[in-house]
Amino acid sequence: MRGHGYPVLDVHHHVGDALTALGGELDPSGGMAPEEYERVELEARLAIMDADDVAQAVVIPGHGYLRPDGVADTRRVNDAIAAYRDRRPDRFPVAVGVVEPAYGAAGLAEIDRIDDELGLAGVSFHTRFQGVSLDSRWVDRAVERLAERSLVPVVHAMDDTPEEALWKLAALARRFPDVAMLALDPFSSFEATRQCFFVAELAPNVLFDTSLSYNFDFIEDLARRFGGDRVLFGTDLYSWPVGRRISHVLAQIVDSDLPPIEKAAILGENARRLFGVDPPASATGGTG
Repeated sequence: MRGHGYPVLDVHHHVGDALTALGGELDPSGGMAPEEYERVELEARLAIMDADDVAQAVVIPGHGYLRPDGVADTRRVNDAIAAYRDRRPDRFPVAVGVVEPAYGAAGLAEIDRIDDELGLAGVSFHTRFQGVSLDSRWVDRAVERLAERSLVPVVHAMDDTPEEALWKLAALARRFPDVAMLALDPFSSFEATRQCFFVAELAPNVLFDTSLSYNFDFIEDLARRFGGDRVLFGTDLYSWPVGRRISHVLAQIVDSDLPPIEKAAILGENARRLFGVDPPASATGGTG
């Protein structure tokens, strides 16, 4: 959707091999050399964003990466996502890392490293891929360390899987009521969408991204009830060739009956405030 006039910041882009995460055996590069695939992947992502006037995105490693060498593999993907950000900081002003709760105290040390050495803005949890549940004490310990360092907990909460049940997200958020948490994938089904209203009331520090929602109608109701500052535009766009288009929800937000100021908040301002980044220099603001 071009010409909407909003400086969109998409909070949910994954960089990595989605086919590994999905259990596939195909080579996403099609046999290309690593450097060539990196070039093609970046060009494809930017073209997808440009097709819908998405100005910027938050990049996150894929959680399905193989880790036979444990912490060393996690350090590798965190180094890679920082490098990805640094290739086009104008388009990817925020990068979020990964820490494995199952590493225990070693995971806490990685939080320190990604802050001190890499300048990452937060840590993504996707416990269905991490061998723990959201109510793990090591998730708590990690969130505690993130709060100490003013980093953002980015929590996948896909209610279809028990490790990421929305009630566990609410319980986690209630244990850290002063920590703003970004929930990814919370609207993945009708029942999950309805649960988000309960979570929003129970845990005011939870923010919700729009990825995996089949439409914006119920999310619009949530924004009206709890405030547009609780909703952030996200798409769960993955690396090419799995990721090919921006979510249809973008057009629905622009066409919704929300006032332009709330559309602008959902489409970028809330995310920039959460992660502490400025709008792009070319931003003009929306009038939709």
